[in-house]
Amino acid sequence: MANDSRQAERERLCEEIRAEAKETAPYLGQEAFSESVMKALATVPRHLFVLPEYRRRAYENRPLPIGAGQTISQPYIVAAMSDLARVGPGDRVLEVGTGCGYQAAVLAELGCEVYSIERHESLVQMALGNLRAAGYERVHVKAGDGSRGWPEAAPFRAILVTAAAEGEVPRALVEQLAPGGRIVAPIEGKGRTWGFLHDQQLTVLVKDDQGAVTMQSLLPVAFVPLIENEAAPDRRSEST
Repeated sequence: MANDSRQAERERLCEEIRAEAKETAPYLGQEAFSESVMKALATVPRHLFVLPEYRRRAYENRPLPIGAGQTISQPYIVAAMSDLARVGPGDRVLEVGTGCGYQAAVLAELGCEVYSIERHESLVQMALGNLRAAGYERVHVKAGDGSRGWPEAAPFRAILVTAAAEGEVPRALVEQLAPGGRIVAPIEGKGRTWGFLHDQQLTVLVKDDQGAVTMQSLLPVAFVPLIENEAAPDRRSEST
């Protein structure tokens, strides 16, 4: 994406994210995110993914409402999840919970082939419009139950889940992960709490070449719950 009049705001946001990464190093085990992830955050026009009434606040390091009881994630969390996924150009990535399309845009900016599922039809349409406006024309989006994954497009190098699963990641998602791949997801009921936040931990699952899965809980977070087995339509669209 070309620079625009809000490029300076994105750069300031990236500095805030870098500072927060240093603060959370005891949780994540690293003091910085990759330069490719930070470049993506400095490039994607977040103001095109928020509601018009919030555009002046688009580059604050905080979540904002997008309708349907959902939010656009805090940019720091988007950076953390993107970094923990360890993805790059050509990798096929599944996102569960499209929302307004911002996380999908960041993954697309990293060069990934992105498949994204959203249970709210209104947000599917919002995300498609936002992705078109921002110039990300090869993101695949469909309405449906994200806990079932997208088996026709599997296997995935990484799966990012933007809603909290209770206790464990749905089995279908683990099955659709390629050997050597990673799932980054908030898990309810794992480990510590942090202040007023729910007992959710941002968790990384890694599948080895033999199909065995290891799991590491990293960072206290607060996400909306992952709702499974919704009788939502399963309709595929693209941002073209």
